[in-house]
Amino acid sequence: MKKTYAYTHQPIPFNFAQTIERFFVEEVPLFKFSDKGSNLILKIKKSDMSTFKLITVISKATKLDLRDIGYAGLKDKNATTIQYISIPKQYEKDVIKNLTTEKIEILEKYYSKFPIKIGQLKGNNFSIILHAVTASAKDEIINVANKMVQEGIPNYYGYQRFGEDARSHEQGKEIAHSGKKLKGAKEKLLVSAYQSYLYNAWLAKRIDISKTISNNETNNAAKILNYPIELVQVLAKQPHFFKLFIGDDMQAYPFGKSYPLQDFTLASKAFVSKKSSPTGLLVGSKVNRALADARHLEEAFDDEELYALKGDRRYAWIWPEDLNFNYNKEEEKLTIQFYLPKGAYATTFLEEIGKKSLKPTASKFD
Repeated sequence: MKKTYAYTHQPIPFNFAQTIERFFVEEVPLFKFSDKGSNLILKIKKSDMSTFKLITVISKATKLDLRDIGYAGLKDKNATTIQYISIPKQYEKDVIKNLTTEKIEILEKYYSKFPIKIGQLKGNNFSIILHAVTASAKDEIINVANKMVQEGIPNYYGYQRFGEDARSHEQGKEIAHSGKKLKGAKEKLLVSAYQSYLYNAWLAKRIDISKTISNNETNNAAKILNYPIELVQVLAKQPHFFKLFIGDDMQAYPFGKSYPLQDFTLASKAFVSKKSSPTGLLVGSKVNRALADARHLEEAFDDEELYALKGDRRYAWIWPEDLNFNYNKEEEKLTIQFYLPKGAYATTFLEEIGKKSLKPTASKFD
């Protein structure tokens, strides 16, 4: 799927590679652990290891069933990451004694009354080293990134979601349409890739619409979109680049209750002030659809045959925070640090800056 970028600057050149030496991620827990209770919380640093592999290693070290090991979110293999894992407290000696691989380091331990559950996460801090960044490119990156902190970015799913060949969503669609009960984590991942593909396509369409309105006179935009001129006039008056429609599912930001958009003025004010954001559909069972005009735009990216997974809504627009830079002029290396809310991809932030896909291309020698 071709991604539509929201910002209008020219592509900025840099070299990116997602490796354990250049890509660092640290989870930010949703709440502070109480330090008492029946669950052991481990703050673990790992490298060259996926979260699934980490859970498997802990399972072997403790003889625990995989389902008894809690984690908040998945972290990539090709990175150095810090995340929190929970296990029953009585297995503390086993995990300390038997977790001996050099790829895993236990940094801290806590206790809690409750195990960690998937999604129980505030966000992630990233530190990424970009190479081949000239002094002029460095200035451009800093300028654009600071603008994105103020105005936000589209919350696309990253290329990691769609497999090495970028076609896992096609398998997911076949599985979803088979009507069979999903078997195992792999099938769930494939179907969720299809969910994500539909969401990304919807988001790209909404950005296309917003760019058309922002880059054209009202009359011309109405002709291009085939919209009533009165609607385009209302949309064009909205202060934010990403245009809201009546019936959009808005949600308090960075977390909170959702509500359907009924008043452009109130919704636009809350959106610009980062108090709420529109959400996109993650197709599945028991999920709220948008209403009115927003639903009309959403329908083309819906699939009522996908009911094997529970549906959800995902913020369409998010705001990076805590932006910092460190530049080595001699080596042309720029370290960029920032925070994103849970579920957001650092690579989509960088792709918006570079205006290019960062997905690694397979070598003919692989």
